[in-house]
This record gives sequence, structure tokens and C-alpha cells, in this order.
Amino acid sequence: MECNFDLGVLMAKKRIKGAQILIEALIKEGVTDIFGYPGGQVVDIYNELYKKRKVIKHYLTANEQGAAHAADGYARATGKVGVVLATSGPGATNLVTGIANAMLDSVPIVAITGNVPTHMIGKDSFQEINIYGITMPITKHNYFVTDISELAYTVHEAFSVARSGRPGPVLIDIPRDIQEAIYPYDAENDSVLADVIPAESDMHLIKKAAREINVAKCPVIIVGGGAAKAGLTDEIEKLSELSGAYITCTMPGLSVIPSTYNRYLGLQGANGNSEANYAVLNSDLVIGIGVRFSDKSALFMDSENGNKKIIHLDIDDAEINKNITADIGIVGNIKKALSELNKIIVPRQNNDTGYVDKKVLKNVASDSGTKGTPEYVFSLLNKYKSDEDLIVTDVGEHQIWAARYSRFGKPNSFLSSCGLGEMGYGIGASIGAYIGSGRKPILITGDGSFGMSLQEMATVVTFDIPVLILLFNNNSLGLVRQQQKNLFKEKYYATTLDRKTDFVKLAEAFGINGVKVDRISDLETIISKNIKSKKPFFVDITTDIEEGI
Repeated sequence: MECNFDLGVLMAKKRIKGAQILIEALIKEGVTDIFGYPGGQVVDIYNELYKKRKVIKHYLTANEQGAAHAADGYARATGKVGVVLATSGPGATNLVTGIANAMLDSVPIVAITGNVPTHMIGKDSFQEINIYGITMPITKHNYFVTDISELAYTVHEAFSVARSGRPGPVLIDIPRDIQEAIYPYDAENDSVLADVIPAESDMHLIKKAAREINVAKCPVIIVGGGAAKAGLTDEIEKLSELSGAYITCTMPGLSVIPSTYNRYLGLQGANGNSEANYAVLNSDLVIGIGVRFSDKSALFMDSENGNKKIIHLDIDDAEINKNITADIGIVGNIKKALSELNKIIVPRQNNDTGYVDKKVLKNVASDSGTKGTPEYVFSLLNKYKSDEDLIVTDVGEHQIWAARYSRFGKPNSFLSSCGLGEMGYGIGASIGAYIGSGRKPILITGDGSFGMSLQEMATVVTFDIPVLILLFNNNSLGLVRQQQKNLFKEKYYATTLDRKTDFVKLAEAFGINGVKVDRISDLETIISKNIKSKKPFFVDITTDIEEGI
């Protein structure tokens, strides 16, 4: 039998442990930051991280879920792949919610978990869990590594999958014996894989879309999260100028278009601005860019205008005709598609399409508001924050207030759990976003959401994250309570918190200075004083339980 490998070359290669191969592969991927929590089945990996601590910095969170959110926030703020590491069993399962959140918001993260040795798989070993099977429906792809010779390639493929096309989370589960095994690592030939390049869009469909735009009387653009990830600000503004279309956005699409842009109407959908929804409902052509047309945004389906046309542009062909039927579906590299579209649109001579009442435009992201209301709080934030600052939210009434009333001047400035709607997302995301980008996070949260993950204040202090935490305290689970009020004639149950928690003392116990605001007249001084601070600060704002959205 003929030998198909050179034994001398193989023996000459550096023989190292699987855990070291993992770290070397991460370094080749350009990873400089990793979030995680150690455990028995990843101690080999942590030992190798210790050796490379000057190359990759590890950030220990208070819970694996917080680490997953940190990786998510890191990815959103930087455009890079976020990395999170956890042990088997409960460590791995604590990642699940964060992975699901990344999946529904198309965020590129790579989650690495340890597992029991391969010979112990399926024997109900201590902390054994089939995290591969659990996460299969909530990842873009996942891997269970059983052959050390495939480990380095698996890491590179995972990163390529996470960031290529429509981004998303990928999981790599590595048994303990694979981490400990010795293998001749070929560092010279271990290289990063090229990302999959999106296909070119069908020019015939682009020309067809241009013809529809040219004849439309009342076109409107809906910007989604895909537009944020693709960096389409300039192309969308150009499309608006040429076509006369006003621009609205879904929650994931917030901050793609500057709030000062003269044809921008802000948040559209179930909880959006009235002027944005009015424009969509009364349009004859909707141009959806990087949007899923989810149940939260597809209000135009209820329009009395039966002749409405839909043009849908997305990188993922699975989104075309999934929730709505598009007259024209354009798939591929949307940045290039929009550039080609803008070349052949006939510029509208009169950009006043006439379907938006100009009297309501002044309310978009307005600085006006009555003292004591969320509008007033956000008017102060808009006054003192910079375009570099990040608005990060948890989920609840405060999230919708932030989406409706915040001003944005720079893309990727709004971080929120939009698809999963996960309470407790914000503080972990704030940590990761600051570590990745250096941009100051302003966390908008509520007493219900903050209770889900407040232990991450320990992480905030450990790593000097200068987050300004604004907690709207209405002593309730506001969004659910509001549904009970409207749907069940004020039969409130399990939505009044009544916990007696002193959040300021709690923050101080973690090492964060704070203040409780009962007199709203004090708030401007507090915000103006602390919004530029290099230290974390906590503000507990007493909020009317009936404020609602």
C-alpha cells in the first residue's frame, strides 16, 4: 500500500494540545476580546488563554448569559464577530437565550462550549448536555468536534459562516479529550477562510424596480436591521432624494438614517410614530430594505389601498415572500443593488409626494415634552449626549420610549433585543459594546428588566465600564400591565412588582454611585453632570405607572 503522507514533514510540525490549537486559530481570526465564565470542561482552554493573555483579553462576567449578551453588544457596535466561552451543562445552557437573541437579530457571534470527553457522551455524565442539539434551531450553524485534525478548520469555518451573508450565531462544542489531545499543528497553513461573497442581484429586477419607483405617486422606504449591518446610509438617502420617498424604519433599523435627515419619519410599526405609520398606510409603493416585514412592522397590510406595490431588497432569499408577498424581490449584495438602482431612477422634479402632513413632522424625535414624561427625559438625553454615544435598552415600555424619542446621528447607535424581546439584555450588551468600540453606553432599562441581570453591575465595576444607567421605575411590568388594562378591563395580576428594592443602595453595594430622582426638576443637572463621566452612574427615575405607550 502506498503511503499518502510525508511522515518526516508530519513529525517536524509543532505538536500541541487541542486547546492551544483553538486559541491559535482564534488569534488568526483577529480575536482580541472574549467573554466567558470558566468551568471544569474548559479549564484546558482557560490555561491556554492565560498563556496568551497579552494577545486575547478575557472578560469574566457574572453569568454566562451576560457573557453572551456582551459578545452580542460587541458585535453590534464593532461589526466584528463576538466570542463567548462557557463550560458544559449549566454553563452551556445559560448561553441559550443570548444565542437565540443573536439569531433573531442576525448578530455574528461564535459561542464555544466545552463538553465531557467523547467516550462519556450519552452516559448522563456530570454536567453532560447535548448543547449541539439544543442550539440547532437557534444557530446559523453549529459544530460538535470529534476529530482534533478538524478543529482549526472548524474554527475558521465557524467565523466565516457567522459573518458571511446574513450574519448570525454559530456554536462550537468541544469535548474535553479533544482539548487535551496532542496533534501536529500546521501553523503555516492554518489560515482564515474567505467570507462567502453575496451573489450579484438580478439586473432585470433592479430595472423593473426602477420603473415602479418612477411611476409611484407616494413611495415610502422602510429600513430594517439588514441595512444597519450593510452600511447603507448613503445609498438609502440617495434613493430618497431621487424618488421623493420618505424614510421610516423598524426598531432594528434605528440610527441607520440620521434623525436630522429632512425626509426621515422615524420608527414605524405597532409602536411607531403616527406620521411614519400614516406614510406607510397611505403609500402606493413600499420599498423594504433589509427588513423582515414582521408582525410588528407590516401594518401596511391593513391599508385600504389595495393597489400598494412592494419592492423587497434583502441579502437572504428566505425573507422574500416569507411574511408578505413582494411584487419585486431583489436578493444579493444590496449595497451594489441600491447603487445600480439609484443610477437608473428618473429624479423626481417635485419631491413633495404630498402624503405626509408637514405639521406632524416636527414631532419626530422632538426635543419638546412635558416635564415628568418619558419625552422630557429623552429630550434631556438628546440635548447632552453626543452622536458617538450608544443607546442600549432592555425590553418594555422604556424600550419603545427610547426608540421613539431618541435622536441618532451615527449608524449602529441603537442596541436592543428586537426579535426575541429579551428582558435583561441591556447591561451585558452595554459592557461588550463599550469594550469593542470605546463608545459610551447609555442603558435605558426598567425595574422589571433590570431585575433579570443586575448582577452584571459587578462586571461593570470590574472593567470600568462608564455606562450611564437610567432606570424608569414604575413598580410594574409595564407592557404586560398595559395589555391587562386594555384587554382585560384592568384585571391586573402578577404585573405589580412591589419589591421594595432600593436600586441606588444596590448599585452602591456593587460599587456604582447613583441617585434616586423623585423631583423631575433635578434630572437635567444629574444627566448633564454624569453623561460625560468616565465612571458608571445609576439613576433611578420614579415613573407614573399609568404613563404607558
